Amino acid sequence: MKVMILAAGLGKRMRPLTDQTPKPLLKVAGRYLIEFHLERLAESGFKEVVINTHWLGEQLPEALGSGERWGLKIHYAHEPQLLETAGGIQAALPFLDQDKHNQPFLVINGDVYTELNLKAWLSNAPSLDKQNLAYLALVENPDHHIKGDFVLDAETAKLKILDGSSPSFTYSGVALFHPYFFNGLKAGPSPLAPLLKKYTQTEQILGGVISDYWLDVGTPERFDILQERLNTEVSFLTK
Repeated sequence: MKVMILAAGLGKRMRPLTDQTPKPLLKVAGRYLIEFHLERLAESGFKEVVINTHWLGEQLPEALGSGERWGLKIHYAHEPQLLETAGGIQAALPFLDQDKHNQPFLVINGDVYTELNLKAWLSNAPSLDKQNLAYLALVENPDHHIKGDFVLDAETAKLKILDGSSPSFTYSGVALFHPYFFNGLKAGPSPLAPLLKKYTQTEQILGGVISDYWLDVGTPERFDILQERLNTEVSFLTK
């Protein structure tokens, strides 16, 4: 299975931290934020990763190299024009569906931190096809997004549009996608949210709730929360 880490964002909410450094290369407990994803991917048996870049994009290959230190092969997809989430994934489809076998692939947002056991999560993931186009890892709604993104039908695992009354969950930024999800999407900038909404309305998106630690590292305040968590762990382990 192929995997993509989304790392092309401008990091506007993280300024001034991202004025000179792309968000995935901010350091937490002595390691780049994106390193935690690379380590977990390697531990889960992945061999090749594509990372899209845009803002200060030349810094990522300079910092991460070929991926050899994690036992990975990293491919870089630089976007001279920011393509947004869906557009960036579509542009990387020649790598993600390299053999044209229409196999699902994993996508991870580069600006989230999670302690999810990817291997276990993938082993329990449902099969994807023309009817079931994506499988999203969901989390309990954080304080900064209390409304959530989707309603989950516990019996069918289908996602439903928010209705204001049913319990909701937040998309974690970790998901499996079938290449068919992007059929018909024109090349160029395109956000992911409208596509997710479209296919949620046709009951073609599945989801499951994860309980592992997760944090959207989207602001300096949440970055500090992660720093404190990981620095505390490092301090404990080195005592």
